[in-house]
Amino acid sequence: MFDILTLAALREEISDRLLGGRVQKIVQTSPLALAIEVYAGRRLTIIADADPQDPRLLLTERGPASDPEQVTPLLLLLRKYVRGGRLIEVGQPPLERVLWLTFEKFLEDEHRGRREAVQAGELVRTRLAIELMGRHSNLILVSEDGRVHDAIKRVTPAMSAARPILPGRPYEPPPPQVKRDPRRLTPDGVLSLAREAAPAAELPSVLVQALAGFSPQMAREATYRACGTFAVTAGELAADPVAAERLARAVNEVIAPLERGGWEPTVYLSDDQPVAFAAIRLSYLGGLTVEVYPTMSAAIERYFAQRASGPAAIAERHARRRQRLLQQIEEARERAEARLRALEQELERAREAEQWRQMGELIYAYLAAIQPGQTELVVEGLQIPLDPELSPSENAQAYFERYRKAQSAAQQVPPRIDEALRELAYLEQLAVLTRLAESAEELEQLRQEWELFRAPRRDHESPRRRRSRAPAFRRPRAWVTSRGDRIYVGRHGRENDSITFELARPDDAWLHARGLAGAHVVVHWAGPEDPAVLETAAALAAWYSDGRGSSRVPVDVTQRRYVRRIPGAGPGLVSYRNERTLHVRPQSPESLGLRQD
Repeated sequence: MFDILTLAALREEISDRLLGGRVQKIVQTSPLALAIEVYAGRRLTIIADADPQDPRLLLTERGPASDPEQVTPLLLLLRKYVRGGRLIEVGQPPLERVLWLTFEKFLEDEHRGRREAVQAGELVRTRLAIELMGRHSNLILVSEDGRVHDAIKRVTPAMSAARPILPGRPYEPPPPQVKRDPRRLTPDGVLSLAREAAPAAELPSVLVQALAGFSPQMAREATYRACGTFAVTAGELAADPVAAERLARAVNEVIAPLERGGWEPTVYLSDDQPVAFAAIRLSYLGGLTVEVYPTMSAAIERYFAQRASGPAAIAERHARRRQRLLQQIEEARERAEARLRALEQELERAREAEQWRQMGELIYAYLAAIQPGQTELVVEGLQIPLDPELSPSENAQAYFERYRKAQSAAQQVPPRIDEALRELAYLEQLAVLTRLAESAEELEQLRQEWELFRAPRRDHESPRRRRSRAPAFRRPRAWVTSRGDRIYVGRHGRENDSITFELARPDDAWLHARGLAGAHVVVHWAGPEDPAVLETAAALAAWYSDGRGSSRVPVDVTQRRYVRRIPGAGPGLVSYRNERTLHVRPQSPESLGLRQD
């Protein structure tokens, strides 16, 4: 729907309302979206989103709401070169789904004393290329000399040999379309492209493939205006010169607003749900409810506002937040694994400590036998390398120094290995609980827990004090059995800690999937221990663990009194004893027939 007509209508709108305006604020609202607030008699915000599934561009009166996690090199460059500057040009390359926003700004004195590409006080012009081309959509900041400052999506040569987009490289516009110009299409041209296509090819598809800048929506509209339906084949058109003449005229009508304006921003609804928007009237959607808007942005905002509140949009935002958090956790896990490998290598070297001591002692024992410049001492079955630049005594001292360092490492490295292993276990737990999170609230709790984990630890701060700084959360979720037993299941590390060490009584049952990351489960007994309830709780523990996809999962059961926090570990990591193991099939609360408290 963001075709050349929509972008042309937006170009005209932005130019009319914002040209000459001053940029007040620039924020990044998501990993692929920018909001640029401009004052031109009133404050308006340009929203540009390069999402591959849902790219968009519009003007809105709502102020930009930033995402504090999104501070990228591109955003910093925009703030440097664009914020405080003026919008001086809005352009669109002919028949391209690209909009240029050109800004100019004087670099102020704040940059003096730094090594800048331009002198402070010099007028700088930059362009923001907004490319809305489906999965190839991008937002690219380009310098006055045509080089890429940065892009919201960097494209390496491995990703695209034809058009890499990286800082410092010349900006290359999208490759020109080797297609016919729809503005100059004649009836003979229509017949020609129909005869060149396969006879059974659908006519709208033929137009999209043959005409530069023609979108599927534009092609369906032109075909419908010419033939009364868009279910027409190329072969049918090729056999009907009159229809070809009508189609040429219809194509010209569809494309005409590019030259003369006269936009009719519309939104089309089916059962009160928006299904399309356009910069012109769409005859082929005439059977739907039509809403007409004064500006293209108003139509786009109407279309996306209702979609944003629908179940599919909510699920998509939920998935994006989950994926972002999982990516951050995975990066931390990779760093922890690299640190663990380095520590294990260091410990392996430390195990050679006795060999260094023995070599030093043997050098001292055979000092008289070592000649100046000698590179090796072979004695008692050992080959001892010597540094010919050092005296025999200095060689011995060097081996003793290596011995002392290895001894020190042997003492210091194991605790650091234990710490790295605890960190990896916690990150695995956090990743699993993030994958299993069922609501936006649960994801937010996990994100806050992750932020607390990432925050610098204060050496003097006790674990109790650190836990007190954790985010507050609502009452833990619980399910009630027919007898009145309550089964509590943790949704994040802090809640695992809470239900285990604050809510559970010493004789309550505590369950956890054996050897797998997942939730703590506590059974708050309403009477004597019930084996059937334990089986139910074990099925829940398996369901809320990394073993959800397995047919059978081992689940350990013990009394809460036998569970202990692991000192120095993240929230939710525990040790336990006196357990027994149940082998159960993972089942959801719904399939178990449980009633949520």
